[in-house]
Amino acid sequence: MVKINIEYQGGLHTEAVHTLSGTKLQTDAPLDNGGKGASFSPTDLLATALGTCMVTIMGIYAERHGFNIKGTKASVTKEMGAQPIRRIGKLGVTIEIPLPPDHAQRTALENAALTCPVHKSLHPDVEISVSFVWAGFCEKAA
Repeated sequence: MVKINIEYQGGLHTEAVHTLSGTKLQTDAPLDNGGKGASFSPTDLLATALGTCMVTIMGIYAERHGFNIKGTKASVTKEMGAQPIRRIGKLGVTIEIPLPPDHAQRTALENAALTCPVHKSLHPDVEISVSFVWAGFCEKAA
């Protein structure tokens, strides 16, 4: 079990502390919801969690199978929706892997990303598109 302590700082800011490591992060409400956009919003953190989880799970797979994906990058876009309530409507993920498109572990790595715990925890109403770029070759996966 992991515990995260969160304190409301006022002015639509929070501070969260990861109790195991002591690492802190702050959030701010986004501009379109009354904040200053001075930091990650809570929904930005969810988008960030998706990208970091996908790349982390790929890294775990690669390490367990004796190869390296160092330099892999992910970019996540987030679009909010307002109907029927304000929520994340769409997430777009692009993952750039510095390996050739014919890499023997390509399918397994892509599957690892698509089955990460954050991806599997998101509500099915959130539209998620994922593209993989293999050493300059782009292919949409989901």
